[in-house]
Amino acid sequence: MSNRPETNKQSCPVYKKCGGCQLQNLSYPEQLEFKQKKVEKLLKRFCTVEKIIGMKTPYHYRNKVQAAFYTDKKGKIISGVYQSGSHHVVGIDSCQTEDVIADKIIVAVRKLLPSFRMTTYNEDTGKGFLRHILVKRGFATNQIMLVLVTGTPVFPSKNNFVKAILKQFPEITTIVQNINSYRTNLVLGDNQKVLYGKGYIEDILCGCRFRISPKSFYQINPVQTEVLYGKAIEFANLKGNETVLDTYCGIGTIGIIAAKNGAGNVIGAELNGDAVRDAIVNARANNLKNIRFYKADAGEFMREAADEDEKPDVVFMDPPRAGSDRKFLDSLIKMSPKKVVYVSCNPETLARDLAYLTQNSPYKAQKIQPVDMFPHTAHVECVVLMSRV
Repeated sequence: MSNRPETNKQSCPVYKKCGGCQLQNLSYPEQLEFKQKKVEKLLKRFCTVEKIIGMKTPYHYRNKVQAAFYTDKKGKIISGVYQSGSHHVVGIDSCQTEDVIADKIIVAVRKLLPSFRMTTYNEDTGKGFLRHILVKRGFATNQIMLVLVTGTPVFPSKNNFVKAILKQFPEITTIVQNINSYRTNLVLGDNQKVLYGKGYIEDILCGCRFRISPKSFYQINPVQTEVLYGKAIEFANLKGNETVLDTYCGIGTIGIIAAKNGAGNVIGAELNGDAVRDAIVNARANNLKNIRFYKADAGEFMREAADEDEKPDVVFMDPPRAGSDRKFLDSLIKMSPKKVVYVSCNPETLARDLAYLTQNSPYKAQKIQPVDMFPHTAHVECVVLMSRV
């Protein structure tokens, strides 16, 4: 990707209310400079920080869009996002970071609700039908999933509703009803029904095909994900006979790409059962025999593997924003792989984990590459290569 990106489009009219794009007031080159300085301030004590890789066209990059629904005091149905730090819904019809087709589908569903006499969910009373909408699109395959999150399993006129939305958007390949009857901040519930299609979509990333279900994690910006994972594979420098651990593996993206690009044997660990099932299917879809997956907490898996004296050559770790825990890091030190490739979505917790590893083991950071995965937000991802010294 070019490091000479486009400058900003017209500023978003609701960015102060929404709070999702914290850097909307800066031009895109200024955003990259801000993120570069942020990463350097936190991480340059470990090794040189490379120049951040930005997007050539930093707009409409989100392949996953979700909207909350709300009916105001005048009876008007509003769809949009929760204002940062609150449960107040900010009405949004289109967003500069979201997929254009996904936004149009959400608006179309909102306009269909009155004619089908569908109510929106009320968080105070716990009553109402439609809570959220989730749209996922495979940018490479153009497959589209529409997920309707409802407060009750009863879906009046569901067949007619499906026909109505497909008439407007025949490119939708699957529609799923997810039932979330609990008073919770979680968007998706445990039960779901496939109303149309296969119940999942597929996408292609780094030359590999991946199945994406409603609840499985898949990187939101596929253009920059190819850059991010490409750097991770480059840092691992696989020669063909290494044993690789892919921890926090999700639907198996990094591990599958590694298995297809030089790893001898790959083991993936992930706590989310839906993601593990997708990962197994994904490995088969890519005709890979040298990878297997386990449903397990990453820390527990690492501890058990370390206790059994497992000796991987490379460990990929891609933890959530909270970073890794001591159990995981102590097990990693005990395993003592030749290389650790840390993919981080939070430079603050990355700095904490790197400090622990460098102070308590022979590992040193060799390369740090920031990648701008979420333009116009304050988030920044990094890939770090650590080697035993």
